[in-house]
Amino acid sequence: MLLPQEIIRRKRDGLELTEFEIRFMVAGLTDGSISEGQIAAFAMAVYFQGMTMAERINLTREMTRSGDILEWAGMELPGPLLDKHSTGGVGDKVSLMLAPIVAACGGYVPMISGRGLGHTGGTLDKLDAIPGYATTPDSALFRATVAEVGCAIIGQTASLAPADKRLYAIRDVTATVESIPLITASILSKKLAAGLQGLVMDVKTGSGAFAAALEMAEELALSIVAVANGAGLKTSALITDMNQVLGTTVGNGLEVREAVEFLTGRRDPRLEECVLALAGEMLHLGGLAPDAEAGSARALAVLDSGAAAEKFAAMVSRLGGPADFMEKYDRHLPVAPVIEPCFAQRGGVVGAVDVRAVGVAVLGLGGGRRRASDAIDYSVGLSSVRALGEAVGPDRPLAMVHAATDDAYQRACDELRRAITISDAAVDAGPMVIRSIPAEAAP
Repeated sequence: MLLPQEIIRRKRDGLELTEFEIRFMVAGLTDGSISEGQIAAFAMAVYFQGMTMAERINLTREMTRSGDILEWAGMELPGPLLDKHSTGGVGDKVSLMLAPIVAACGGYVPMISGRGLGHTGGTLDKLDAIPGYATTPDSALFRATVAEVGCAIIGQTASLAPADKRLYAIRDVTATVESIPLITASILSKKLAAGLQGLVMDVKTGSGAFAAALEMAEELALSIVAVANGAGLKTSALITDMNQVLGTTVGNGLEVREAVEFLTGRRDPRLEECVLALAGEMLHLGGLAPDAEAGSARALAVLDSGAAAEKFAAMVSRLGGPADFMEKYDRHLPVAPVIEPCFAQRGGVVGAVDVRAVGVAVLGLGGGRRRASDAIDYSVGLSSVRALGEAVGPDRPLAMVHAATDDAYQRACDELRRAITISDAAVDAGPMVIRSIPAEAAP
C-alpha cells in the first residue's frame, strides 16, 4: 500500500521515485485525496533533491493525463500543430505576432497562454485589451478558430492539466516556484494536453527574466527539451536576451498596438529579430522549412505581404473582437488619461537597464497584478522606451508614461529613472538570440 508520507520521505532522502509512485501522487493531487500540506512537502523535497530525467518525464506525463487531451486527428488539418512558449519577460508580445505568422505559413497554432503575475506581463491580459475578444472560449469555438484561421490564442481551461493548476498554486505560496523539474512539468503538461506536434521554447535570461543567470536559463532549456522529447513532443529551445525591454512598449493595450503596427510594417529591429528567429525554428520543427534560416525568410515574406496581419485580424474577429480592429485599432484600444514624457536627469546613452524594475513600475501604474484577484488597467504603461545604446536628452525622453493620474505618472517616472543607467560611452547590447538548443540535443 502506498502512502503519501512514505513517497515524500523517499524523495526527501534523495531517492528516485518510480513511475507508479509518481502516478499515485498526481492522482491524489488531482482528486484531492492528498492534502495541501503533503503536496507542499513533496514540492519542497523536489526543490532540494531534484529529479532524474526519468522522474521528470513521468511527472510530466501523469500531469498531462490528469485532465482532457485535445484531439485533432478527426479534423484532418493539412498542416502541423505547432506552438511556442516563453518563460516571460517585460514587453514580450511575441506570441501576438508569432501565431498568425506561423498560420500564414501553413501551420496550425492552438496557443494556450497565461496571465501575468508579478513584473512580467501575460499574453491573455494583452488580448483582454481588445473589446469582445474571448480569451476563454468553449472548446468548439477554440477548435473551429484553429481549423478556419490557423491560430487561436486562449487561456488554460479547467479541464486541461488540472493537477498542474493545484500544484502551481501551492508552489506559489511555498517558495518552490524555482524548481526546474516542477517548472518543466508545469509548462509541458499543458502543452502536451494541447495535442501539439512541435513546440519551441523561448527561455529568456537577463535582468528582466525569471532565469536572470544564463546558467539557470541553460539548465531549464535543456530540461524542457529533454523531457518534452522524452514524452513524445518534438521540442527545441532558444535562449534569448531580456536585459532590456523587448520592443518599445510595456503595458497591455500598448503592446497590442505595437503588435498591430509590427504586423503592418512598423517593426522594432530587436523585436523583429526575436520573432523571426522563433518563427524560423517553429517552421523548421514542423517540416514547413528545410532549416530555421529558411523558416525565418518565409516568416518575413508573410509579414511583408500582409498575410500574417490578415490572420491576426481573422483570429480577433472569429473570437469576438471587432471586425475592423486592424484598420481602427486606435479607436478600439483604451487610452490613458495622462500621457507624458519621462526625461533622464542628464543626457547620454542608455547604458544599462534593470528590466525587472521597469516591469515593477508598470505594475505600479496598474498594468499588472500584485495578487491574482487584482484588476488591470489596460491603458497604462510605457511607450517609446529607449533601447540600450540609444541617446537620451532634453528632446529624447527615456519613455512616454501612460498613467491614470499625475501622481501615478510621477511615481512611475521616478522608478524609471532609477531603473535606467545613463552612460557617456557606447554600449554593446549583445546578441538577441544567445543559444539554440535543437530537438536532437535531447538525450
